[in-house]
Amino acid sequence: MECDKKYITIQQLEQHNKAGDLWISINGKVYNVSDWSKYHPGGETPLLNLAGKDVTDAFTAYHPTTAWQYLNKFFTGYRLKDYEVSEVSKDYRNIIHEFTKAGMFENKGHTAVFTLTSVAAMFGFVFYGVLCCNSLWVHLCSAMVLGMAWIQSAYIGHDSGHYIVMSGHGWNKFVQLITGNCLTGISIAWWKWTHNAHHIACNSLDYDPDLQHIPVFAVSSRLFNSVTSSFYGRKLEFDYMARILISYQHWTFYPIMCVARVNLYIQTLLLLFSKRQVQDRTLNIMGIIVFWTWFPLLVSWLPNWSHRVMFVLTSFVVTSIQHVQFCLNHFSANVYVGPPNGNDWFEKQTNGTLDISCSPWMDWFFANELTIRTLKMAAMEARDVNNSGVSKNLLWEAVTIHG
Repeated sequence: MECDKKYITIQQLEQHNKAGDLWISINGKVYNVSDWSKYHPGGETPLLNLAGKDVTDAFTAYHPTTAWQYLNKFFTGYRLKDYEVSEVSKDYRNIIHEFTKAGMFENKGHTAVFTLTSVAAMFGFVFYGVLCCNSLWVHLCSAMVLGMAWIQSAYIGHDSGHYIVMSGHGWNKFVQLITGNCLTGISIAWWKWTHNAHHIACNSLDYDPDLQHIPVFAVSSRLFNSVTSSFYGRKLEFDYMARILISYQHWTFYPIMCVARVNLYIQTLLLLFSKRQVQDRTLNIMGIIVFWTWFPLLVSWLPNWSHRVMFVLTSFVVTSIQHVQFCLNHFSANVYVGPPNGNDWFEKQTNGTLDISCSPWMDWFFANELTIRTLKMAAMEARDVNNSGVSKNLLWEAVTIHG
C-alpha cells in the first residue's frame, strides 16, 4: 500500500555520495551499492561520479535488460519523495523502450562476423607483405594496412567492451582481450577505466579523463585556472610549461596525433603495474605480452632500420585518423565543470558529443555499420510518427549512447 512506502528527499539522497556510503536512485527507488561498487563490472568510478543522484538514464544506457533483476537485493526500502523526470529524459526512455521491444539493440550477428573477418584478412596481408616481400613500397602498404587493422580492432574492442558484439559475457571479454591487448597493445582494462568515466561525465572538465590533457592540450580556457581532476585525484596545473605548449597547440595537434599511440602504450603499462584495483589484471598483462612479442618480431623481420622506422611511423600515422576522429567528436562540443546531474545526464551526453555525418562509403572505415544506420533511420521515423518534439540529433544520440 502507498501509506506503507518510505520516502526520502533528493537532498537526503545526495548525502550518501562517497565510497563506503554510496546510494543511487533508479526510477525513484533508492539503492545502496556501497559494498557492490568494488565489484561493479564497469568499475567503481562511474558509480562514484553519480553517487547520491538518480541514475536511471545512465543505468538504462549501459546495462542489458537482464540487469534489472539484480536491483532488488540493493533496495533500501526508500523511494524519492520529490522524484521528477525532465521531458527530454521521458522521450529518451520512451524511445529506448520502443527500440528494445523491437529488438534493435540485439547483437549485430553478420556485421560482427564481417568486421572480425576483415581484421583477420588485413593482418594476413600485413604478415605476407613483411615476411614474403622485400620491396619498400610493399612494406609501406603493409604498414598502412596494419594501421587500418588497428583502427578496426579498436572499434571491435570498443563494442565488445560495451558487450554488444558477441552473444555472451565471456565471449565478449575474449574478443576484448584479443582485439585490444593482443592485437593493438592497448589494455582493455585501461580502456574501461577511462571510457566508462568518460561516458558517465561526458565533457566534464574535471570528471571526464578524455578532456584532461594538460600540459599538452587545453579544450577550454577554464582549464587555465588549474582545475582539479576528480578522475586522477590531482590538480591539472596550468604552469609555465603548459602555457608554452598550449599556446602552440594549433600547430602541434596533428603531429602529436601521429604518435599519440605511444601515450596509449604508456598509459596501459602505468595502469597494469600500478597499485590500483584492476579487473583481470593477469589476463591483461598476458595479452600485452602477446602484442609486445609479435609486433617487435614482425618489425625485426624487415631488411634494415630505414624500413623498420618507416614501417612503424607509417602505421602510427594511419591510426592518427582515429585519434583525430575521437577528438572531433568531443573537443569541439560544449563543456562544463562539476559532476553530471542524474536528471540532466542525457542532455549533457548530447551537448558534449558531435555527430559527424559521413558519406556511406566511409561507414566501414569509421565503424558506422549498416545496422547503426538502420537504427538512425528508425529513430528519425519514430520522431516523425510520435511527434515527440525531440530533435533527430537527440534521438540519434540516444541510439549511439545505448548501442
